Amino acid sequence: MAWFILARLVFFVGVTYTAAVLQPLSAGALVNAVFGGGLALVAITLEWRMRDVSVPRLLGAILGAALGLAFADVVTGALLTTDDPRWMFLHRTIDLLFPYIGVVVGVRRGEWLEPTRLASLFRGTAPQRRHKILDTSVIIDGRVADICEAGFLDGTLVVPQFVLKELQKVADSADTMRRNRGRRGLDMLQKIQKMTGVEVIVSDMDFPEIREVDLKLIELARALQGKIVTNDFNLNKVAQLRGVGVLNINELANAMRPVVLPGEVMKVFILKEGKEYNQGVAYLDDGTMVVVDNARRLINKTIDIVVTSVLQTTAGKMIFGRHIDAGATPPAAAPDREDAKTRPRPAEPPAAAPENP
Repeated sequence: MAWFILARLVFFVGVTYTAAVLQPLSAGALVNAVFGGGLALVAITLEWRMRDVSVPRLLGAILGAALGLAFADVVTGALLTTDDPRWMFLHRTIDLLFPYIGVVVGVRRGEWLEPTRLASLFRGTAPQRRHKILDTSVIIDGRVADICEAGFLDGTLVVPQFVLKELQKVADSADTMRRNRGRRGLDMLQKIQKMTGVEVIVSDMDFPEIREVDLKLIELARALQGKIVTNDFNLNKVAQLRGVGVLNINELANAMRPVVLPGEVMKVFILKEGKEYNQGVAYLDDGTMVVVDNARRLINKTIDIVVTSVLQTTAGKMIFGRHIDAGATPPAAAPDREDAKTRPRPAEPPAAAPENP
């Protein structure tokens, strides 16, 4: 900061001394020194006010002033040159007007001189495609078709040729289960292609030097600057480590599941017995597993349970509860600690009078 003060002081003294020596005004040295000092103060004030102006705006002001001077020179050169005071005034007004307009417009539109704005001027006007690359697991899963039909997945869906080959191998498998899964995946692709508003393309881009399909998907997503749509946990982690965006269907499903709090009562259908003693297992409509204590004897029955805890894992959500016996009232949810401290305790009932013998 001291260097700036010293520079301004040297500039002020220099301009003042120059005006006092050269005397541009037809007056004494003192008047010219005051005149020079005033000009120096104006320049220093202008410099101080411009300290927060961005570089693109300064460049815009300089470029606008240069273009204004050039345009003013062209206009005044085309006019007649006479000694008429009105023509002289018009010349001087034009010489000042166009540079002033250039400076004002250059400062206001200086952000267009930023590198990103300049680069955008030379890009195509067509909107860029947002590619979503589908892997084999999410095609076989089938839920991506419902997501597309609901309109929550926009952009262009890309099905690589090597994914289609892998899907065809699954559909031609000797195992009945794998064959049905592969055929279901092909049916889902046809369903998505028939949807209106969804663009599906088959990419022939391949990477022969890479054998694993997951690594090929990552390289394809890099080449297309797109995201991978999957429900494979391992592919999700590897793609994130390599800086590729991933849309995980399982994470979306977990986010859309309703929130269940301990103390809530729900009705479930006990489907099978659990791993621990006297446990029963049920499933909600969204596939969430519910483990119920004291429900092993109630398999194939619909019962009321009270939620005791909720466990969130990477694979999904698990709900633990216990069976409410018939005729018993469900326990109320435990009050918060803060409420328990401030809430008055209920009065104890009076002791019953002893009966007369």
